[in-house]
Amino acid sequence: MSAASAQTESADIYTTMSTLRAVRRLRTDPIPPDVLERLLQAACWAPTGGNQQPWRVVVATDPTVKQGLADIYAPEWARYTGGFAKRLEGLPADEVAKWERIIAAGDYLAEHLAEAPAIVVFCANPAMMAITDAGLDRISMVGGGSVYPAVQNLMLACVAEGLGCTLTTLHCFREDEVKSLLGVPETWATVAMVPIGYPVGKGNGPITRRPPAEMAYRDTFGRAWAS
Repeated sequence: MSAASAQTESADIYTTMSTLRAVRRLRTDPIPPDVLERLLQAACWAPTGGNQQPWRVVVATDPTVKQGLADIYAPEWARYTGGFAKRLEGLPADEVAKWERIIAAGDYLAEHLAEAPAIVVFCANPAMMAITDAGLDRISMVGGGSVYPAVQNLMLACVAEGLGCTLTTLHCFREDEVKSLLGVPETWATVAMVPIGYPVGKGNGPITRRPPAEMAYRDTFGRAWAS
């Protein structure tokens, strides 16, 4: 591979990462099997602790299964957004408008989740993980490091394929019902649900995030990165 082509591929990676939006308005058009296969392959390439790949995915395409997930998700979304009015009090008008757009898109997803062509549910087996922070006096986080890279790989692949997607975990409030619906073994956990489909409207595009100057430190926590 020439230096020029390598640079072009790197640029494509950065473009993909910087245009991955939470796309909640999805068309009902089916996703071709070969496209779904490529998305799943991208997930399988993700790094995991000890290369154990302690996750599996259930790809829901059956209308009955998707409706079951929608019936679980919708009331949890309603409960989640129920307290948003107080959170918006006192915010500038442009911030309020932004959150209102996000909530409206979330309402659409909750109402139309069953119509998404595919809903990918990521599951993980803690017994296959080296959870090095399990004994610490705080919520354990390390195990997610062997699952969420696969979720992100799949979502980045969606951008490359012209698909929209979004990551949600609200289903975890009713995990027992989700596991029963999908036949997930008792020893496994559900960690992410990703509805996928071709976007209504523009879909993916430029995103707004805090820059390294606000997120990164040099050598010690709190020391400015750009010094």
